[in-house]
This record gives sequence, structure tokens and C-alpha cells, in this order.
Amino acid sequence: MRARILDHIDLRVKDFQRAMKFYRKLLPALGFICDRSDETWGTFYSVGPDKPSEFFGFTEDRHHQPNGTRISFWADTRDGVDRIAKLVREIGGKNLEGPEVCADYSPGYYGFFFEDPDGNKLEICCRENPVIAE
Repeated sequence: MRARILDHIDLRVKDFQRAMKFYRKLLPALGFICDRSDETWGTFYSVGPDKPSEFFGFTEDRHHQPNGTRISFWADTRDGVDRIAKLVREIGGKNLEGPEVCADYSPGYYGFFFEDPDGNKLEICCRENPVIAE
């Protein structure tokens, strides 16, 4: 069985420096603790440099247009969702919704929806009742 399903997220932003300011605070709080960024790529890994790791990367594209795509991150508890929501408010997230119970999604779904400074849609959620594939 595979230990990982997701390898990386490769995001575009309109303003690299503005995105670095936002993501350099957000991503470590989500578990992307190893910052290997350079002058053109923001790259944050979930473990240190000596192990395989999923990562979140972004680079500038001045013509980038955000769309309906949403990236959602997992929290183990509602308190985890609340903690990230508080941080996102402090670091300049936009179009904030929640945290709230989203009964239409699945029983016990608790989420916070927001956008980064360039309008990319993000979310942090927890599910008290995990979705089971049938």
C-alpha cells in the first residue's frame, strides 16, 4: 500500500512577494514546515530534507486568473480549524467564510473557506465522521 497519495501542489500567483508573505505564515501552521523557497518558487515541504515529502509550491504568473478550483487542507479537530481561521484573518486572507458546520457536505463537516491575496480559493476542514468509499 502507498504511504502517500498526494505528491505536491503547484500553484500560480500574480505577485510572488505578496504570496511569500502570506504563505510563509500559513503553510508552516498547516504542517509544511521545511521552507526550501528561492527567488522564483515558494516551496514548502511537510518534513525535513532527508525524507520523501509532499510539498506546496507556487510561482509568479502575472496573468494568473483565479478560478473555482479550491484546495482544502485537513485539520484533526474543530479547534485546529479555528486556529487556522484565526491565523488567516491575521495574515490577510480574503473572502472569509466560517468556520462553520456544513451539514450539506457530510455529517460533522466543519470548515473555514478563504482566498489567498491573489484570489486562489483555499479551505481548512475537519470531518467528525470520515467519508468512507463504498
